[in-house]
Amino acid sequence: MEYRVNPVVGNDALNALFVTSWPAHEPADFARQHAHSLAFVCAFTGERLIGYVNLAWDGGIHAFLLDTTVHPAHRRRGVGRGLVSRAAGVARERGMRWLHVDFEPHLAGFYRGCGFAPTEAGLMKLGG
Repeated sequence: MEYRVNPVVGNDALNALFVTSWPAHEPADFARQHAHSLAFVCAFTGERLIGYVNLAWDGGIHAFLLDTTVHPAHRRRGVGRGLVSRAAGVARERGMRWLHVDFEPHLAGFYRGCGFAPTEAGLMKLGG
């Protein structure tokens, strides 16, 4: 397995990965998202995409993990932690001081295991 930062990867491959992991996934144009990202990290076995995380940022010192996704056939093998670790390294190298992540309660153990501390946060649904 290999991790790559900002690899050339198309919408077809990314949407196919997301469909396996997110039941309500609607096809997306990832190039639009990546244009506003600090970076993104992908995991591959050979040339097959098996994992992804987007590293968004505020233009300053805060970065945000979004859409951590691992193909179901490759879960519980450290792929997700590898994605998060590499994204944190990229954020650090690019001058970020803080890395944030929001997650559902069932993922708390995973993110705590990646080194995230608990915080209070708020969320407002704006539509859709």
